[in-house]
Amino acid sequence: MEAASIAHVAHDDHHGPPAANRSSRVDPATLGMLLFIMSEIMIFGAFFTAYFFIRVVHSGHPIGPHWFPMRFNGQTHSLPVEVAGMNTAILVSSSFTLHWAETCIQKGNRFGFKAGMLTTFLLGATFLFIQVNEYIHIGFSPQDIAQGTIFYGLTGLHGAHVFIGLTILAVVCVRAFRGHYSPEHHKGVNVPGIYWHFVDIMWIFVYVTVYGIQ
Repeated sequence: MEAASIAHVAHDDHHGPPAANRSSRVDPATLGMLLFIMSEIMIFGAFFTAYFFIRVVHSGHPIGPHWFPMRFNGQTHSLPVEVAGMNTAILVSSSFTLHWAETCIQKGNRFGFKAGMLTTFLLGATFLFIQVNEYIHIGFSPQDIAQGTIFYGLTGLHGAHVFIGLTILAVVCVRAFRGHYSPEHHKGVNVPGIYWHFVDIMWIFVYVTVYGIQ
């Protein structure tokens, strides 16, 4: 009788929902970030569609003469291509410093890891500061012209992603200086790193289309 009770309890232990199906190649955190990035790509795609639509409507050709410089209210307004190019170099450099930080923590180099994370954060903050300063001095606002709406929409959307990325990087930096990561446990660095690399790559597309094709 006692053996039957034990068998009954053991049988009951198997009741309930089955274990979640987990991919052997991608862990849940990484998969979640990749799916999130896919949704963000679609959002950027909508803004890029509006950008090319405006160019076609105003010039009849995607690479026409009526993007920038633009003249309205008696003044000619252009985009600061050189400043944006320097800012692009700053942001792209942050991907390299982040990769260096990731490599260092995998090798147990805590000093290099902390230095790389802090440098990445500072480069990202510098990029965002220059972007805001550009808005202050550019001379037009989103409601002035359709081109201005698209310009602020695309660069502002990306700037919002940079701000989110900086918030995540700040958390990683604080945890790094508290010694929370190790060569065996550094998923909390790799997953935010995927997001930051996405932000950097997306800016290259924004820079080429908004600033590069005049």
